[in-house]
Amino acid sequence: MINELKKILPDIKFLPGERFAWSPGERQITYPKDQEHDNSQWALLHETGHAVLGHTNYKTDLELLKMEVAAWEKAKELAKDLGLKINEEHIQLCLDSYRDWLHRRSTCPSCATSSIQNDLSNTYQCFNCHARWQVSPSRFCRAYRTRKESQEPVFI
Repeated sequence: MINELKKILPDIKFLPGERFAWSPGERQITYPKDQEHDNSQWALLHETGHAVLGHTNYKTDLELLKMEVAAWEKAKELAKDLGLKINEEHIQLCLDSYRDWLHRRSTCPSCATSSIQNDLSNTYQCFNCHARWQVSPSRFCRAYRTRKESQEPVFI
């Protein structure tokens, strides 16, 4: 499948690596060498979806989730073009991991109300009790929130 994707997208580099990832700066997709499972093909198509859509950076947590949904939609189109079909349950399980991550980050550490980011600095403010908290800029680390007034970390 990688050879077929290289033909379709000659400006994108496909290189073996430790995990599936799209690097917009390098214009390359990395993938583990073990490509024997359907899930591997689907993950490769998902990362290719990010590349085709020109995804670079995201500014908010919600924007990241939207990019993930769009990449899966593009992956389904690519799969169809290649005569494949991606299991919808697999897609929803992958998206659930982002939805769960977003829910943990957006839940107020004081009253447990879900809120949204109020600016681009990884800060949330509760609609209910008006508490403010900061979250890590990384989507790969353990989700934690720090209350703005006390800077006391709140682990979830």
